[in-house]
Amino acid sequence: VSTFIAIVLIPGLFISRRLSVPFSIRNILRFIKLAASQNDNDEERNEKRGTNTMGEKEKRGGLPKHVAIILDGNRRWAQKRGLGTSDGHKAGARRDEVNGLMSLFEENFRSEMPFFQRDKIKISVIGNRTKIPQSLLGLIRETEEATKSYEGKHLILAIDYSGRFDIMQACKSLAEKAKNGLIQVEDIDENVIDKELMTNCSEFPNPDLLIRTSGEQRISNFFLWQSAYTELYFPNVLWPDFGEAEYLEALTWYQQRQRRFGRRV
Repeated sequence: VSTFIAIVLIPGLFISRRLSVPFSIRNILRFIKLAASQNDNDEERNEKRGTNTMGEKEKRGGLPKHVAIILDGNRRWAQKRGLGTSDGHKAGARRDEVNGLMSLFEENFRSEMPFFQRDKIKISVIGNRTKIPQSLLGLIRETEEATKSYEGKHLILAIDYSGRFDIMQACKSLAEKAKNGLIQVEDIDENVIDKELMTNCSEFPNPDLLIRTSGEQRISNFFLWQSAYTELYFPNVLWPDFGEAEYLEALTWYQQRQRRFGRRV
């Protein structure tokens, strides 16, 4: 079964109104757009007041630069409303569900390309690409190539990704390099492994904050290596109902944790 994680690099977000969010790339991207807009406005106001931006951030606890979101609860959301699985995930049976999700991703990639380019959002896709349909795989490569030069906003989508898979592919890569004499075994340390993980495509590979919707209080098989020093937040809300207000609550919780305990290293 494919695993979908939206990883959003966000400098700051202040939201006041509530909005129910169905499963789509468009709604994930709305978080980025709102974050960037609010951050620009904050910086402009700080410049006018002559405020030290870094000092202000430290004073209010700091905002996460890298937020990971595990989109969980689509099936239960549909069941609670007396709907079939297809209404929550675009498919019924398990195999059809995966195919349906792949079609959904392909549809969203095509429709959102103008948005990626207009708002200069860099797109990266991580995960096991061997099972991705060729039509979607070609579209992913096209999207990554078209947005690779963008800076400031980076959306990483994980398709058929798991923490174990990422660690395994990193080990295989290092073993191959050692076999070919490119590295020595004694040179392998945490930093070297970090660089082999798929999340190294990001400027901030390890999340500051990981949110898993639906109330599941575990990260399961997600970011087993990368979340060693990550704040974990488990809101008791199913993904389709996770909106801007809930995201603000998560950021507020993160800030309170930073003020109380400080950034762990």
